[in-house]
Amino acid sequence: MLPARRNRVLLALTLALTALAGAPSSEAAPPTPPAPSKPAAPTPPGASGTSALQGIPGMDFSALSPAAQQQLATVLSDEFCYCGCPHTLGQCLKGHTSCQHAKRMTRLAARQAAAGVPATDIIVALSEYYASFRAPRQKFEVDPRMCTGDAKAPVTLVEFSDFECPYCGKARPVLEAFAKKNATKVRFCNVPYPLPMHPNAVPAGQAALWARDQGKYWEMHDALFENAHRLSTATIVELANKLGLKGAELQKALQAGTYAQELEKYKSMGTRANIRGTPSLFFNGRFNDLQLGLTEEMLSHALEDETTWRANNNAWAAD
Repeated sequence: MLPARRNRVLLALTLALTALAGAPSSEAAPPTPPAPSKPAAPTPPGASGTSALQGIPGMDFSALSPAAQQQLATVLSDEFCYCGCPHTLGQCLKGHTSCQHAKRMTRLAARQAAAGVPATDIIVALSEYYASFRAPRQKFEVDPRMCTGDAKAPVTLVEFSDFECPYCGKARPVLEAFAKKNATKVRFCNVPYPLPMHPNAVPAGQAALWARDQGKYWEMHDALFENAHRLSTATIVELANKLGLKGAELQKALQAGTYAQELEKYKSMGTRANIRGTPSLFFNGRFNDLQLGLTEEMLSHALEDETTWRANNNAWAAD
């Protein structure tokens, strides 16, 4: 993972594996203000600050903490619905009740708010997510032996990953469970993308390509991730032997750089797609930023959005 992306993607992957817990503030108490001439009445629950959450047909946010409700209310008041109407998200939910997009967008925002993400970051993430559908799509040519699922599936999900990247290791079970569950809808492809700070990512990537040619790409893929903490050339050769392959032949291939050019081709493919770190995901060539989380729920949401977009000739379905 590149340093500039580390904090945001760590949060996204944490959303996939654990719920965030709030911590008490360590800030010093502010100076005591002058006593008012008359005691101020306490603000009743659901009053000013979260009024944008009240009266929305079919939606209930009572399970959110007061802090999360406040952040979500800010999003509903400040962000516009991606359906294209000239209303804020909150106005669309209340006045444009036939809109099928507003509630989906709000559910994304509510999950972020529940995880402790501030409103400003939620708005940025939502804006980037929906803008990505109209951005130019990337074209990837991936060896079909590095893919699973139906080759004729309407959606192809390409993941660029580094075998020594801990975030990729955490993402792996989520992505593989999602791909298995949606095998008829999604063609899932994995592409090695070694990062410069990981010394064994290059030989690991070459070993995966070599194992592919022996008919065991995914077996080597899994073995490399399961041993990411102790990778070395010797370990990689050992893993090949454990998979029933000829480790000595792999060692010769690594020494000769037999797969160096092909690995560089895949890395260049990712670089042209402006990859900023690993893991990086693309739904039908559309970059899917991890700011909104890497959970099965979020992946399913992205799959449904992508399917709708494709079915409506690269547009959102009419309300």
